[in-house]
Amino acid sequence: MPYTLVQLSREQMMDLAESRVPAGMASRLEEGALPPSFVAKRSLAQMAEGTSEYWCGTFLIVRGADRRVVGACGFKNEPRAGRVEIGYGVSPACRRQGAAAEAVDALLKLAFAGGATEVLAEVSPDNLASTNVVRRLGFTEIGTRVDEEGESVVLWVASRDA
Repeated sequence: MPYTLVQLSREQMMDLAESRVPAGMASRLEEGALPPSFVAKRSLAQMAEGTSEYWCGTFLIVRGADRRVVGACGFKNEPRAGRVEIGYGVSPACRRQGAAAEAVDALLKLAFAGGATEVLAEVSPDNLASTNVVRRLGFTEIGTRVDEEGESVVLWVASRDA
């Protein structure tokens, strides 16, 4: 596997929540690889409410060849009615190299091992690369919705039984 997931510590997430690069990480980062501060803030708030780190922690996507951080991913909350939502992003310079596909595949395995029965990914209809990732990994399109920013997104679901 050319990419691995490395979970951020609470201290690293606190740095991200304050829009700071975690200590010792700057020299290993591809530009745009870290998630936005709201992701860390959401995770920290969920942990403070008692949500397991398993379901709200943030993972870095690390390229095996040089140990550089090329992106981030994670679950957006614990499963509800068996369904958990994922989010992921890859540095623009590192896209189309398999990082997103490996990260999403790893999240699927973690979700199903943790007891989820379905995994949801919301993808912008303009994001053809991400659409190809979820299709290739067995997700099925189940509809569309307008997200919190007023943008239309396509809902994709992968089932443990598929």
